[in-house]
Amino acid sequence: MSRRLTHRFSPSSALLLAVAAVVALPVLVVLAHIVMPTDGIWQHLASTVLPRYLRNTLVLTLAVGLGTLIIGTGTAWLVVMCRFPGRRLFEWALLLPLAVPTYVIAYAYTDFLQFAGPMQSWLRDLFGWSHGDYWFPNIRSLGGAATLITLVLYPYVYLLARAAFLEQSVCVLDVGRTLGRGPWRLFASVAVPLARPAIVGGVSLVLMETLNEFGAVQFFGVDTFTTGIYRTWFGMGEPVAAAQLAACLLLFVIVLVLLERASRGKRRYHHTTNRYQQLPEYRLRGWRAVGAWLACTLPVLIGFIVPSGILAQLAVQEGDALLGSRFMDFAGNSLLLASVAALVAVALAVVLSYGVRLNDTPLTRMATRIAAMGYAIPGSVVAVGILIPFAWLDSTLNAWTKTHYGIVIGLIFSGSAFILIYAYVVRFLAVSFNAVEASLGKVTPSMDAAARTLGQSPAGTLKRVHTPLMRGSLLAAGILVFVDVMKELPATIILRPFNFDTLAVRAHNLASDERLAEASTASLAIVAVGIIPVILLSLAMRRSRPGSGD
Repeated sequence: MSRRLTHRFSPSSALLLAVAAVVALPVLVVLAHIVMPTDGIWQHLASTVLPRYLRNTLVLTLAVGLGTLIIGTGTAWLVVMCRFPGRRLFEWALLLPLAVPTYVIAYAYTDFLQFAGPMQSWLRDLFGWSHGDYWFPNIRSLGGAATLITLVLYPYVYLLARAAFLEQSVCVLDVGRTLGRGPWRLFASVAVPLARPAIVGGVSLVLMETLNEFGAVQFFGVDTFTTGIYRTWFGMGEPVAAAQLAACLLLFVIVLVLLERASRGKRRYHHTTNRYQQLPEYRLRGWRAVGAWLACTLPVLIGFIVPSGILAQLAVQEGDALLGSRFMDFAGNSLLLASVAALVAVALAVVLSYGVRLNDTPLTRMATRIAAMGYAIPGSVVAVGILIPFAWLDSTLNAWTKTHYGIVIGLIFSGSAFILIYAYVVRFLAVSFNAVEASLGKVTPSMDAAARTLGQSPAGTLKRVHTPLMRGSLLAAGILVFVDVMKELPATIILRPFNFDTLAVRAHNLASDERLAEASTASLAIVAVGIIPVILLSLAMRRSRPGSGD
């Protein structure tokens, strides 16, 4: 049994708690609304629309969670452990749907599959059908929303599962093979259980993103918890009741996380050896190779190639004339925000996860869990949770400077890009934290003890021991945050400074006005900006495995 690290309260514990408190501030502001009166609004919601919100949300999360688990884990195992035509191409191509916002893919497929769209028009011309002569699935439905969201979000599971499979020990796989397990039994009984923290982390991100999804489900007319929060806040003008709905959603996610933690029991997932060799690969032939190729092709085809082709055609036909002159401004703002937010989120994730490793107490664990729960709250709710304290801070500072110096300094916090970075970190810290925590948890504590006996400080141990082992997961965490910020919409709309638009804001403003052809230009720009980092990440992840000769 591994020796426990010290649990005494130390300066690192104080730093961890301070960071967690700053990141958790908007979440705590939202939770504080639970005790505020609502003048009967909550009772009205519970007796009318709340059951429908709960039912649709539950069905949507279960369908998306199961779909992304199967697609993400299965394709990750295929590209890491199997040889078949196109495998190297699929290593990065399977990540491409990450660059497509869910609301954009919803607009694209709606235009393509609706009654007047190209697909049904082609079928009517081909078979001579007219209205009522045939049945065609309705894309604007709960099933359509679940399918499209699955095809956009499965890369979360794929990315973390692939990183976990690349980090697995050859020794463990060799033991499984000597016991007579073939590739599929080895996958199910050895590789997946060892990669469980990473896979569960990816699925939990998918579930939280699904719970937070707004653009696609609103466009499809599917009532979920999130659309109910928006409708209550901005439609009914009841921010307190909306915040209470958000708090209930947050508590639901906390319960799910705690149940998963409890299900692990005392099992641990450390590497017990430093032997990293080239992973064994299974050469697939015949129908197995065709099946693997199809399993990797269909998610990329439906989740990226088809919607990108639809948007490209729309952009060529009409496009956004304004974007040509202002593209550099929109793209520059998006890239700057995404890059800074990714660096800050990964750095804080390392601080939080390593701080818990050094001081694993109920207080530190609770603090980090609260700090990482912002991902479950809709972006606009996070934005309001941030605006309340920072608007007060700006007002207080301006009153103080005017009283003492006779000047008004303006909106330093709530009127600058700082508040956007803060919102993104709060919103997406869970993305980086889950990836970093899963990777750090696989490093056996005996390495910490060995480093300390050699005179390394905790910071030195983190720099020289843990960071090289976690390099692939750190890159994965950074790119996930980067792409998410590129696509983020609600918080950006509410918090952005004047004359500070991003590609996502431009695309949504046009699409919401049913100007899809014009919105396609900004949407394609978001996709194009995200493609290069995705490819670079895939190449870096492959080289990140110790002992890899690539």
